[in-house]
Amino acid sequence: MTPLLSFVNVGKRYSDGGREIHVLDDVSLDIDMGVSVGVLGARRSGKSTLLRLAAGITLADSGTIYFRGRDIARMGGRERGRLLRGQIAFVSSADWRANLSESVLDHVAMSLGSEGLTIREARRRASRVLEEVEIGAGDIEEPITSLVPAERARVMLARALAHEPCLLVADEPALIPSPSERDTFYALLRKAASERNMTLLMASEEMAALQGTRILMSIAGGEVVSTEARGTVVPMPRRAGAERPGQ
Repeated sequence: MTPLLSFVNVGKRYSDGGREIHVLDDVSLDIDMGVSVGVLGARRSGKSTLLRLAAGITLADSGTIYFRGRDIARMGGRERGRLLRGQIAFVSSADWRANLSESVLDHVAMSLGSEGLTIREARRRASRVLEEVEIGAGDIEEPITSLVPAERARVMLARALAHEPCLLVADEPALIPSPSERDTFYALLRKAASERNMTLLMASEEMAALQGTRILMSIAGGEVVSTEARGTVVPMPRRAGAERPGQ
């Protein structure tokens, strides 16, 4: 069976002044549908780059990334955009953006504009996922500016789930001061992924955030290592070629 997501000899580098930094170095891995994956890494370890590559936001400098057997780099910009708005959802606390005049409900509903829904249908779906992440009916018409960090994280999750993706990519999604509220958020996230048979790829600096994921990987020095032998995430030895998955 073709994996949902495959990295084949993937490398990514950035220029820093006069030197070139290799953030990812020849990374290969396979992730099947319905698996929850945690990626543990320190700041500047490359975990955010790994996740942005997985979501199609950033393109690799070398190697190939396949989503459902298709080379992401061969897709046009519009097709990658549709992929990110539909089959893949990306959540990052660093990327929070909101129209200050929006209500909580409209912040989620307006993100569905590209799906051909009426306003009523979009608001109905938004209301349903907000309830799922425990934003009460009495709070959904409140201004988005009224949210505390724990609520903002849950609204970001609702906005992602509203698109009904098959892959949720979450990069340090919950910068929440309260440990108990943080634990509640991650429990909601894992529950949503499990109930939908949705693949979850989540990265954090904190081991506690990744508890309950089926597979755990670590990243450092541009290399990805699995600390879990079972499951369907397979960080592979460096491959000689870049064959399409399933061939």
